[in-house]
Amino acid sequence: MNISVVIPLLNEQESLTELYDWIAKVMQSNHFSYEIIFIDDGSTDDSWTIIEQLSNKDANVKGIRFLKNFGKSQALHAGFEKAQGDVIITMDADLQDNPEEIPELYNMIVNDKFDLVSGWKKKRYDSVISKNLPSKLFNWAARRTSGVKLHDFNCGLKAYKKDVVKNIDVNGEMHRYIPVLAKNAGFTKITEKVVLHQARKYGTTKFGMDRFIHGFLDLLTIWFISRFGKRPMHLFGALGVIMFIIGFGFTLYLGIDKLFFNTTGRLITERPQFYIALSTMIIGTQFFIAGFLGEIILQTKQDKKRYLIKDELNL
Repeated sequence: MNISVVIPLLNEQESLTELYDWIAKVMQSNHFSYEIIFIDDGSTDDSWTIIEQLSNKDANVKGIRFLKNFGKSQALHAGFEKAQGDVIITMDADLQDNPEEIPELYNMIVNDKFDLVSGWKKKRYDSVISKNLPSKLFNWAARRTSGVKLHDFNCGLKAYKKDVVKNIDVNGEMHRYIPVLAKNAGFTKITEKVVLHQARKYGTTKFGMDRFIHGFLDLLTIWFISRFGKRPMHLFGALGVIMFIIGFGFTLYLGIDKLFFNTTGRLITERPQFYIALSTMIIGTQFFIAGFLGEIILQTKQDKKRYLIKDELNL
């Protein structure tokens, strides 16, 4: 199979039929063998009913329905697990991503041998204040922190070589950082392509300003995981040793001063250096223990499903 199109969605009943018709037209005109996997992330409208109708009409349409809303990252993870195509395309269900981009994205993976091609919505139709400016700041921070030189990390339209999606673990809210996850997994041939961005035709956005706050927090998480995820002792152990040495240094100073230079009889507990020494040694010990616990957790962790599937279609 040439292409798997993975589409996570939440309450997009108005756009699904139009999106399916558009994708099918592009696929058939380019003679691709394909599948379209819709992942219903706990919709409360008629989205699943429409997906059922489409799957009954076309065996290329497949569906996954979550028991409740688990989030976009979990939806993508479920879609990636089921995808069978040589190239996997992800896109949003709100018609803001243009299916006409699919053939060129496919060619960049197959012919140009890229591992991942990320869409770049260079010209956007979103609000400048609520989305464009925060998005620019967010993308700048992501580039500086991760070392992946993309302009638009949050663009839902991306193309992947099959090996990429089968070897990365998308969880939490990490869908924004799939290129970083791919890089950390060893897939370094990553590029971007300017894609058309279209104004939302139906409904309202499911994301607010809080997604940028969550995005920056996730950025810190992925920076830590990429640097110290496999060896937490390298960070916590180093911090612990540094803090302990500082505390021990103050302790040594107080001891020498008490034995040889203290002529006033002042108690050690009356000196601020005593509390600095005590605090830093305790904190250093805690950091060291945190590093050990992190290593133990890594050695004993077990994979656990982060979502529950209610129904599947054609899978």
